[in-house]
Amino acid sequence: MRGYIGFAAVLFFAGIVVGGTNEGFHSFLESQLAGLGQLVEAVDKSSNPTLMMMVVIFLNNAIKSILVMYLGAFFGILPLMFLAINGMVIGFVLKVTAESPNALPVWELVVKGLLPHGIIEIPAIIIACAYGMKFGTLVFRATGNLLFVRSNLPLIGREIEHFAIRTVPMMVILTVGLLAASIIESTITVWLLKS
Repeated sequence: MRGYIGFAAVLFFAGIVVGGTNEGFHSFLESQLAGLGQLVEAVDKSSNPTLMMMVVIFLNNAIKSILVMYLGAFFGILPLMFLAINGMVIGFVLKVTAESPNALPVWELVVKGLLPHGIIEIPAIIIACAYGMKFGTLVFRATGNLLFVRSNLPLIGREIEHFAIRTVPMMVILTVGLLAASIIESTITVWLLKS
């Protein structure tokens, strides 16, 4: 999995660079942030905003991470898009922050607003997407074997079965990590940004 995780990390950080520098994507990224803004409004209107924020962040990240792991079976396309878009959103937010005279300095936003929870959340998302890309590669190989070779089908079938079994404990680990990240983001990160 090292190669897949490395590639996923590179793609994510490339997305940050593209989101912060390529103006062609800005209208798309603004629409992504508008969707997040609606979630924030719903959280603020709840009777317990901290708990609601924790639940929303956790469910959003956990569901999407599990989906990209398994929907990666469609030739790994969804994990690639998920990584790129998430990276681009972060890059765009950092760019907008840097250009806003009343906002926090970018380094402070990164240290206070991104690192406390991001140190868990970002690797979890990268790993989930890496598993999704691996699944896509296995399905691609199986499809090729089914169409052209056929003799390797039992071998690739066992490889997919072994991979699917390995995803179950990884899914539990990622879910626990994302729960911890959501608790940090809804408490410590909020406190740091307000201080």
